[in-house]
Amino acid sequence: MIIGAGIVGSTVARELSKYDLRTVVVEREVDVAFGSPTKANTGIIHAGYDDKPGTLRAQHCVRGNALWHDIVMEVNAPFRATGSLVVAFDDEDLRTLRDLKSRGGQNHVPGLEIVEDRRRLSEFEPNLSTGAVAALRAPTAAVTIPYELAIAMMESAMQNGVEMSLRTEVTGVDARNGEVQGVKTSNGEIDTRYVVNAAGLWADEISAMAGAGHFRIHPRKGEYFVLDRKVGEVVRHVVFPTPTPVSKGIVVAPTVEDNVLIGPNAQNIEDKEDTTTTAAGLAEVLEGAVRLVPCLSDMKRATITNFSGLRPEPDTGDFIIESTEDPKGFVNAAGMRSPALTSAPSIALRVVEMLGALGLELKRKSAFDPRRKPIRKPLHEPSTDRAQEFMRTNPAYGHVVCRCEHVTEGEVLEAIRRGASTMDGIKFRTRAGMGRCQGGFCTPHVLRILASELGVEVEEITKRGRDSKLLRCKTKGLLARGDHNE
Repeated sequence: MIIGAGIVGSTVARELSKYDLRTVVVEREVDVAFGSPTKANTGIIHAGYDDKPGTLRAQHCVRGNALWHDIVMEVNAPFRATGSLVVAFDDEDLRTLRDLKSRGGQNHVPGLEIVEDRRRLSEFEPNLSTGAVAALRAPTAAVTIPYELAIAMMESAMQNGVEMSLRTEVTGVDARNGEVQGVKTSNGEIDTRYVVNAAGLWADEISAMAGAGHFRIHPRKGEYFVLDRKVGEVVRHVVFPTPTPVSKGIVVAPTVEDNVLIGPNAQNIEDKEDTTTTAAGLAEVLEGAVRLVPCLSDMKRATITNFSGLRPEPDTGDFIIESTEDPKGFVNAAGMRSPALTSAPSIALRVVEMLGALGLELKRKSAFDPRRKPIRKPLHEPSTDRAQEFMRTNPAYGHVVCRCEHVTEGEVLEAIRRGASTMDGIKFRTRAGMGRCQGGFCTPHVLRILASELGVEVEEITKRGRDSKLLRCKTKGLLARGDHNE
């Protein structure tokens, strides 16, 4: 059993799907990647120069970066090789860049260079602040869409036999005679001899249920701006400031879909479900971004949305990847803050090694299929003739329901057949609602399609499950009851 369907849990699931095993993923949310650490982060595939040599973060980041370049091709996930720049504004910053380059060398990061020629900096980033004196360039950095990547990995795992149990909250771990016997959930107890704890912000609580509660997870909030793609190419690389001991800093990054992402700041909080944004926090983010790229001061009106995400900060100071001695059969993949997204495929390999060492028989499947087909998007295809032929055969793919992102009814239907049951589930798979109008046009269309396909009334459709219904009741019903003030 894998607990948690975020990027780490889904990647472990895909790795285990290569073997003749019965594997189940349990997830408290209504869909894959709905936990804050996976759905709300910067989506950077880091190069690996930032983490202290010898740490698990350093080890798994560099290997994970290399692994992703092949995996995304197999699962047809979004990925854009951009490279990154860490910008220095003074001599103290420049000394930090040299330390980072040295650290990156020890971590075996390829291609690192410090660029001190102002002309080259301008060629790399024409909009970079004129106050920048140097930058550390890492050509292996990239960007992805983290929730789409997690969904792709889980779909690949399920295609190869992994089972999924959504809306299933773990309530206890049955450990007797020093070994895992099963896991208690909101949907009953599941017998299992091996558990992988990839529960993100709640990994410490799950570990404590197994009697292995030696660490704590603290949430760290980060707030973001998303700019309309119409602003154009503001940056070409992922652009970082010189980091601090607390954070990699406020980043200006291009996205796979040609938006610009700005953030995050870093605020230690207590509530593991507090994803609110604040005026003060967003002002801090914008100030940090403008220091790197001054033209952003004129682009605040280009903002299409703000959001915040929570990072699971462990009190151990590093990833927690371990098998416990008591109970035997329990593996923690916890404390997965940045660079966990980058590190996920390397972590998955290590977790499988640990399970094998614990006695799990790892017999390779002969029929494992690494290829996963993405949802067909005919309006985005380069061949107009082929797209038109496909839409003639499949008329639903010719009916546009989201004008901003050119999403068709056929894509929404396919997303539902792949497991989407909420508005966010559709959004994460198709981008319907992510454009300039933020769902102003497509929301009623998607609501109607969801209700029809799921066989429920539109009032039952939620944004993200739990208590997030979009509609309270039908107006006619309200008027008929006479509850005019409700």
